[in-house]
Parts: sequence; C-alpha cells; structure tokens
Amino acid sequence: MTRRVRRRTCREKAKGVVEEVAVGEGTAQRGSSRVGSVGAEDLEDVAAAVVVDWTALPDDAVLQLFARLNYRDRASMAAACRSWRALGSSPCLWSSLDLRAHRCDPEVASSLASRCGSLRRLRLRGHEAAEAASGLRARGLREVVADGCRALTDATLAVLAARHEDLESLQIGPDPLERITSDALRHVALCCSRLRRLRLSGLREADAAAVGALARYCPLLEDVAFLDCGAIDEAALAEIHSLRFLSVAGCRNLKWATASVSWAQLPSLIAVDVSRTDVSASAVSRLISHSKTLKLICTLNCTSVEDEQTHNPAAFSNSKGKLVLTITSHIFKSVASLFPGVVMKEDEVFNQCNWRHKDKIVSDVMSWLEWILSQSLLRIAESNPQAQGMDDFWLQQGTSLLLSLVKSTQEDVQERAATALATFVVIDDESANVDPARSEAVMRKGGIRMLLDLARCSRESAQAEAAKAIANLSVNANVAKAVADEGGITILTNLAKSMNRLVAEEAAGGLWNLSVGEDHKAAIASSGGIKALVDLIFRWPAGTDGVLERAAGALANLAADDKCSLEVAKAGGVHALVTLARSCKLEGVLEQAARALANLAAHGDNNDNNAAVGQEAGALEALVQLTGSYNEGVRQEAAGALWNLSFDDRNREAIAAAGGVEALVSLAQECLNASEGLQERAAGALWGLSVSEANSIAIGQEGGVAPLLTLARSDVEDVHETAAGALWNLAFHSGNALRIVEEGGVPILVNICSSSGSKMARFMSALALAYMFDGRIDEIEFIGTSSDSSSKNINVEGARRIAIKHIETFVLTFSDPHMFSMAAASSAPAALSHVAEAVFIHEAGHLRCSGAEISRFVAMLRNPSPILRACAAFALLQFTIPGGRHAVHHAGLLQKAGAGRVLRVAAAATTASIEAKIFARIVLRNLEHHQSGTST
Repeated sequence: MTRRVRRRTCREKAKGVVEEVAVGEGTAQRGSSRVGSVGAEDLEDVAAAVVVDWTALPDDAVLQLFARLNYRDRASMAAACRSWRALGSSPCLWSSLDLRAHRCDPEVASSLASRCGSLRRLRLRGHEAAEAASGLRARGLREVVADGCRALTDATLAVLAARHEDLESLQIGPDPLERITSDALRHVALCCSRLRRLRLSGLREADAAAVGALARYCPLLEDVAFLDCGAIDEAALAEIHSLRFLSVAGCRNLKWATASVSWAQLPSLIAVDVSRTDVSASAVSRLISHSKTLKLICTLNCTSVEDEQTHNPAAFSNSKGKLVLTITSHIFKSVASLFPGVVMKEDEVFNQCNWRHKDKIVSDVMSWLEWILSQSLLRIAESNPQAQGMDDFWLQQGTSLLLSLVKSTQEDVQERAATALATFVVIDDESANVDPARSEAVMRKGGIRMLLDLARCSRESAQAEAAKAIANLSVNANVAKAVADEGGITILTNLAKSMNRLVAEEAAGGLWNLSVGEDHKAAIASSGGIKALVDLIFRWPAGTDGVLERAAGALANLAADDKCSLEVAKAGGVHALVTLARSCKLEGVLEQAARALANLAAHGDNNDNNAAVGQEAGALEALVQLTGSYNEGVRQEAAGALWNLSFDDRNREAIAAAGGVEALVSLAQECLNASEGLQERAAGALWGLSVSEANSIAIGQEGGVAPLLTLARSDVEDVHETAAGALWNLAFHSGNALRIVEEGGVPILVNICSSSGSKMARFMSALALAYMFDGRIDEIEFIGTSSDSSSKNINVEGARRIAIKHIETFVLTFSDPHMFSMAAASSAPAALSHVAEAVFIHEAGHLRCSGAEISRFVAMLRNPSPILRACAAFALLQFTIPGGRHAVHHAGLLQKAGAGRVLRVAAAATTASIEAKIFARIVLRNLEHHQSGTST
C-alpha cells in the first residue's frame, strides 16, 4: 500500500516565509526617472515588430538613458559604438557614482579613474571599498556616503581625507565605526578645511582635542552628527561656532547639565537632535530657555522627556516658539507651525513644494529633519519593535511619517524610510511574524503604491529597499492581495531579473511571500516569475544564502500548484534545485531546495515531475545524504522529498539502492525527540519505501520496527497515522510481523485502533493487526529451542486474542444495526449505497494496493475467523468505492484474483456476521460498476 502525498504549500518556520517568510531589512523619482514594468514577452513582441536604430538617437536621449544605468551597464552600452563611447565618458554622467552594489577594489577603482575627473559624489559600501576609493583619483570629490564600514580603520579614513581635501560632506554609518578613534577625526579636520557636514555612527570616542580640531580647522562646518557614539566631549562641541545642526542621537554618556548650558551659547545653532538618549526634561528646558537661535529639538524615544510630557502636558508650552518633538507629541502639527500663515494639510508638511522656495533657513531645517527622522525611526523600529507605547505611535503617526519620507527628494532618506517600513512591521524575525495592524496601516495610507513606484525607479539601491519592504508587508494576506492588484507581481518579477544581486534577492523574497497565496501563483507564472527565479539559481550558484534561499523558497511554494509545478520543470527548475541540493553548503538554501523538490514530486498522478526528479543525476543520492544533516529543517524536507518520490516505482528502488533504507531508519531512530514534522516525514518515507517487499524486509532487518513503534505512540495524529501506515506495510512480511509482536507492537497498534481520532490511523492499524494474525506468522514463529518456541507461542496467542478482539470492535464502530438490517432484507441498490456512504473513509480512497496485497485480502475472506473475514471485506470496500483514486486499479486486481466467487461465498455464508455479508455485497456491487464502466 502506498502513502498519500503530502505537500507543503507555504513555509513553516522552521527557520521561512518565512514560511521563514522572507523577512528582510527610498520615493520614486517621478516622471522620466521611472522605468516601465513591461514583461519580457511584451518586449520580445515589440522587438519583433519594430526595428530601431539605436545609434540614431539624439545625444540628449542617449545621455538620459545612460544616466539611468549603473556604471557597469553604462560601460557595456558605451562599448556598442564609437559615438556612444564618447557619450559614455561625458562628465555629466560621472558627477555621481554609486558603488554599493558592486565590488570595489583597487583594480576596479583604477579602471574607473579615467572617468572620475569630474566626480563630486561617491557612495560606497564596506571598508575595502573605502580603501580603494583613493584609486579613483577624484580630487574634486565633494561628498562621500559610506555604509557597512564596521572594520574601517584610522589609517583608511585618514588617507581618504588626505586624498580628497575638497570634501564638504562625509557620512559614514549606520554600522558602528568601532576602530575609528579621535586621531582619525583630527586628520579629517586637518585635511578637509571645506567640510560642512560630518555624520558618523558608533565612534568609541570623540575627545576634546578631536572636536577642537574640527572647530579650529573647519570654519564652514555647520552639520555634525555623532550617532550612537561612546564618549563625546559635549563642551568641546560648543567651540564649533559655525554649527547650525547637531545630532547626538543614541549617545548615552553625555553630561546633560554641561551640554545644555554650553550648546545654548552656540551663535548659529538652529536644531538639535537628542533622540534615543537619556536626556532629562530639565536639560531640554534649559536649552530652550537659554538658546537665542534654536528652533527645534528632536527628542524621539527619550523616556524622561516623554514621562514629563505625559504627567505635565504643558511642560514645554513656554518654549518661546521652539519646537520639541517627542513620540507623544503631534509631530505633523508641530512641524506645520514652522510655516506661519501658510495653509497646508498636516500630512503635506514634508512635501518639498511647500517649503523649497520659501525661507532658506526653514528649507535647511526641513531637509535636516527629514534625515534625522529617517535615522531615528529606523533605529527605533530595529531596537524596540514591540516596546510599550510604540504601537500607538506607529499606528497614529509613525506610519504616515515614514510614508511622507518615502516621498522625499533626498535619496538616502527615501531608502532609509523604505527600510524602516520593512522593519517596523516585523514582530519576530525567527518566526517571520508581522504585525497585521501596522501592515494594513501602510496599505490604507497608500503605501503600497508608493513603494511600488520606488521599486520602479532607476536607482538600484532604492529598488532593493522598496522590494524588501514590499516583501515583508506581503506576509500579511490582505497586503499581498493589494500588492498583486497594484501590479506588484510584474514589478517584482522584473526586479528579480536584475543583475544587481541585492535587488534580485529582495525581489525573490517578495515573490516568495506572495507565492504563499494560492491566488497569486498563476499570476507569478504568467508574469515570467518562475523562469526569473530559476535563472537566479543559475546566475548566482555560489552566491550568498539570501538570493538562493529566497529563489528556492519561492519555487517550493509555486511547485505545490499542479500547473506551476509543470512550469518550474519546464524552466529547468529540477536541474537547478538538484544542483543546490548536491553542491550548496548553506542550510537555509538546502532546506528550501529539498522542500521544492518534495513539492515537485507531489504530483505523481498529474504530471511526470516525480519521475523527472528521480531521474536527475545525483538527486536521490543528495536527498538521502541530506537526511543526515545537522539541521533539523534540512532533514525534515529531505525526508519529505523522499516520501513523495517513493510514490514512483523506479524511484523507490533507486532510493533504496542509494542507501535510503539505512539512512531513513537511522533518521527515524534519531528523531524520536525531534519536531512532529520531522517525525511524520521520517515515518512517511519509510512507509513509501516499504511498499516494495524487498525494502520492507530490509527495513525490518535494519531495525526499523522499533522506532516506528515509538512514533506510533505519539499523541499527534499525523505522526501515529503515518507510522501506522508504515507498520501496515511492514506487517505484510511475516518476519516483520513477528518482530512487531516481539517489540511489543500489538498493544501500540491496538491503542491506535481503539482510541485514535483519525479514522485512517484506526483503519491501517486494524489492517496491520489483521496481516499479523491471519495465520501466516504461524509458519515462522517456532524458531530456536522448544522452551523458546513455547514462550513465543504463548505470547503470540495472547497477542492474537487481543488483536482479534479490537479488530472486531473497530469493524463494529462502522455498523448501524438498523441500517444493516434494512440492507440485508432489501435487494434494492439504494440500501447498499446508504451503507457504503456511511462507512466510507474518504482518505482511504487515496491508497494504492499491489496485486499481492489484494490477493492477501481475498485469501483473508476464506479465513476461519469471521472477524478477519469482515475486516477483509471492509478493506476491499474502501479500496473499490467508485470515485476512489485507485478504485479501478483495485477492481482490475480483484478480477484477476478471481475474487468474485469468493465474495459471493462470503456474502452468503451462514456463519458470517451481518457486517461481513453486507460489506462483501457492496464490494461485488463496486466490481460490477467498474466492469460496466470499462466495457462502456
């Protein structure tokens, strides 16, 4: 008897979707900066219909096109012809360079140096890129923005400053600069006398000498941010008289009494950010009272200030027109007060059209405030996802703030806001849970369209962050539907084709989460998403686990659908997934690859994917090997794949030849204290293999009976039901039947037969007991010495009596005396039909028996025991009910076995119970039905 196929249509966490849902960690440029979301097939149709001479485009159009490409694609395009090569080196294209998504080492920097004479703005990632930046020979560089520089050293920062003396803005974060000391700050001050903006994160210290050097050598310095730093000399900051904007957010070792007094003396200070610090309400009040130029203090997530405002709402009411922004204040309304006499909607206060051409000071304040808010909101979301009081903030105004920032004209603000949207909805990374209220708040406020617009812009960094936010939000089913309705599936599919790994990774994560919904699978397939996901695996076979895990996870969900599974195979998915299972060493990737192969193999009756997976070189060997992984999720998915693959006869034998019997018995022995999912799949894989008599014997000889009996004791229905199925198959062989008796299996099977909540578990345990005690075990029970034989004989006889009694009880649970009496007294087909409908176990219709098994039940109809005869007739009824998946197959086997005569005898036997007679008559009726259907 073969097992039922089990499919996993969404990720169970385990680890993910997500489902380790794929949970990741900024507004679109409007108008011409937006790229379309035309599918690949549409592009092919257009290309076939229209021949375009691209070289005939005006130079301005070519420059606009080049401006929307990263430097690598720009270089490729420039190689097309001589005129494009000249245009590709135009200074206007090289005033800004973003290297974050690409490797930047001395060799790359040297190759770009000839084009960087006019470079003014540089964005990079990692300390290696910072070390190589000097090789660009961009002497006129004005701005450097870097992240991922945790390992940056004093020497590298000093060289960077020395080679770029015209720097006006230096921003490095948010990763802490753990190896940067005050010495490097002094070098920056000495080399970069034109510095206007300095924003650094995670410094261990900024001592008086270093801050003093900034005051002495950088007379234009007006914006300083030391975020999440250790020791900062607050008094020395007061010496930077040019300072207009100051942020010490996240710094915890400041002397606030000194800071409030000294900073109040700064002659040009306009705004201060002390968010996420332990600043006291009294220090804020002093700063308000003593500063003549201050307009704004940002105190988000400052406990003391919030407590004071909660207990005394008028605490900062006498602020002389200075704004104090807190989590508990109405931020939009407060910021709107910066525009006296201007009527605007509160949620439009961050719209640049309202302040760009107004007051320059206000414009500067708003630009600074956008940056500060994006930083603080992201850090708050990261560190306090479910902090008390924050839920009200996020729902009442935090979501609206982030969406306003997504529309900022500052690129880093856009991206950080998108990252914050991806972060603040996540309740728990490990379980991939998102807050439904927060997710749907983003949806209600129009955030899905904003993020999709951002995902369609030409900046790859913005595409990645927007895709990440869409992916996380799509864990919520309502938001996922909104994403699909807004055309998000096509957009994510196009992003998954990106040559930028980060963009493709986040897009694949979005498709992974969307593919959980049954309604979205077909849309992903029709948009070309399946091919894009398979191509990702081939494109980055040695990539980081992120892109491969997300691609494999999405394919696993899609493969659970019959039609999509065909598309996965057609796109080369079987080969791609087997390649991962054979060669990848990353556990998350292996888990999703094995799950995808399991789902591909789950459609044995509908397509050839089951056989195709088994025939792929190395597939079965790899899955067998994965059952020995140290990672439980990998073992579980590998066992599930082998379970489904064992449905195919050739696969079943090939799995055994690859060492599958030994591996799965070992897994069953080791998983007794593991998760329910692993236990079920280990038992299921043994169930599938045990269909073969040779495999059944081998499982018994390998010691598989004992762990299966232990699993059969489980209180979890899926586990003990699957174990009962495996034991049923094993009990067909007399040697295994005796092992089950000797291992104490009869009481276990009796317990399932009498008390399980699963009809299938009770049914299969009853059939296992019937196999064990239909007389064949008697042929081998007398082994060894006479005393041994006598002992075994007594044990077997006692077990036989118990088993027969409970088989009878099981059969009688399906007997209704009144209904059976009416059926016995009537020759009308309707009477038998009513009984058949009442006793039919629907899941039993999925079971497929071999010719030997059917013959065994036919022989059991002649057994001296009337209880076993009734049990055999009941089993054959289940296997031949019209509409059952394998009913026609079973009817054919019965006809070959000459069962008609035996059934007629059973139906007329005077010594038979009424149940046995009625069941036999129903089986005869079923055979007539199938025979007439075949002849027709």
